[in-house]
Amino acid sequence: MPRWDPRDYSQNARAQAIWADELASLLKLRGDEAVLDLGSGDGRVTASIADRVPIGHVVGLDSSEQMVRHARTEHGLSRSNLAFVQGDMQSIPFVDAFDRVFSNAAIHWAPDHSQVVAGIARALVPGGRAVLQMGGAGNAAPILRVLEGLIVSDPWAPFFPDRKERYSFLDDHVYAGLLEGSGLEPVEVTLLPKTMRQQGAEGLAGWIRTTWLLYTESVPQHLRETFVQAIVDRYLALHPPDDVGIVSVPMVRLQVVAVRP
Repeated sequence: MPRWDPRDYSQNARAQAIWADELASLLKLRGDEAVLDLGSGDGRVTASIADRVPIGHVVGLDSSEQMVRHARTEHGLSRSNLAFVQGDMQSIPFVDAFDRVFSNAAIHWAPDHSQVVAGIARALVPGGRAVLQMGGAGNAAPILRVLEGLIVSDPWAPFFPDRKERYSFLDDHVYAGLLEGSGLEPVEVTLLPKTMRQQGAEGLAGWIRTTWLLYTESVPQHLRETFVQAIVDRYLALHPPDDVGIVSVPMVRLQVVAVRP
């Protein structure tokens, strides 16, 4: 399981937080709902949702012990309607418990999306609504091309013997089928082009270091910063910063809204 650094993540995942705030508007909250946030991470987005349901409650579920501990300390202690639990989104432990299920920039970490979607369907009450966004087909393609070239070259190839895909970036048609197969009615299943912008080489390195752990943690710890720098160098050679030093990475987000009948 990846070992997260919550404070480093908070500093280097600002775009994800912005996208999450935009996505939360699709929850259509009145203020009394029970909400489950899958992949709640450092907890700041989950806390903002809790603030929108003052007479409801929110549970953030995340697989990382480090993230859950940080979220409880930074956000949970000051809000009586907010709790964080450690758990696997492929084995959601709730049944008929939530009016809304929310997730941003998390489900593409799951190897089996069908288990996640089935768990969402179980966790929602009848009439409940799921609002999800994750990496979709084609997401971060230039970064992945750099990684694909790097992990077959010296000295990195020995650390990547299987060459397997480490993230699940699915397309809209596949996801619509998963929803329907789990008894959910799709309202929106859309691939959205977006642009990740980072401040120069340092910003790009921070983002790679904190969000591409399924690659970086395959490398021994004493070589990880060198590996991250190699990714940065190769990417910038092909995609240099603009005139004000901003590095852009084209992204594709899969946005999903579905309801349980």
